[in-house]
Order: sequence, then C-alpha cells, then structure tokens
Amino acid sequence: MLKIRLARGGAKKRPFYSIVVADSHSPRDGRFIEKVGTYDPLAAKDHPERLRIKTERVAEWMSKGAQPTDRVARLLSSVGAAQWTAGNNPKKGQPGKKAQERLAEKTQRETDAKAAAEAAAAAPPPVVEEPVVEEAVVEEAPAAVEEPAAAEEAAPVEEAAAEAAPAEEA
Repeated sequence: MLKIRLARGGAKKRPFYSIVVADSHSPRDGRFIEKVGTYDPLAAKDHPERLRIKTERVAEWMSKGAQPTDRVARLLSSVGAAQWTAGNNPKKGQPGKKAQERLAEKTQRETDAKAAAEAAAAAPPPVVEEPVVEEAVVEEAPAAVEEPAAAEEAAPVEEAAAEAAPAEEA
C-alpha cells in the first residue's frame, strides 16, 4: 500500500520534512518512490517556503491509490490538493479497563464509608459508664525517712544500756 507521508530531515531540534510517496512498510526516513514536496514547521505561517507541494504529482499518486497520512492530509487541504476531515475517536479520552476497575472500587469504598457514617449518626450514642475511682491513702515519703532515723537513734541507747548492764553485774 502506498502512503504520502512526511520524512524527517534537518538537524537536532531543527526539523525539516520532505513529503514523499513511499511503501507503507518502508522506514519513515528510508526508501521512498518520489519526493512530492517539502514542509518547514519553523518557518512563519505566511512564509511561501513553509509548504511547497507538487499538486499535480500528488493528485496523480492519489488517483493510483496512495493514501495521505493524517498530517499530510491536513497540509494538502490547506493548499486545496485534498480534502481532510477530523477523525472521530470517542474512546480516546476514556480511561482503560484497569483504571475503570479502580474507579469502581474507589466509588464503592466511598459509598460504604458514607453509609457507615450515616448509620453511626442515626444510632443513639452508647452510654459510657465511668468506673468509680477509690482514693488510696498515700503515706508521705518524709515519714518513711524519719522512721529509720528514729531507729538508729534508739539503737545506740539500747547498746549503751546493754553495755552498762553487764558492768553492773560484775
């Protein structure tokens, strides 16, 4: 099948296209049958060198069955060599199968959460019984410290009394 398409030329970041008639299986910039025009996208829109087309040759190749690509058909329609209509792809903007499944799961989770929130709002609030806290008697720390000190003071008195007792016996 023959195609009328663009073959890229030019330098890096400086595109320049040749409009060629080529077999649809040949590479983009590879072998072609005939060069029928040029296109310079960097030139001004009203510049005469922006688009140069051999309209007679294009018409001849189209009569032989060559199909222009979408971009070339747009360029040819601007010159009047061909008629171009915008393609209609209604599925282009729709998300894919997996994305639709994820969206369905997300909406299901949101509706479940909303239903749970409504059920919680409709139900009476549960009665919460507060546990009774008994106050425990806490002894003060200084009293505990005083007891060993008092025991130490009493211990020397008892030791002195014990030493005095054997002396009295003797």
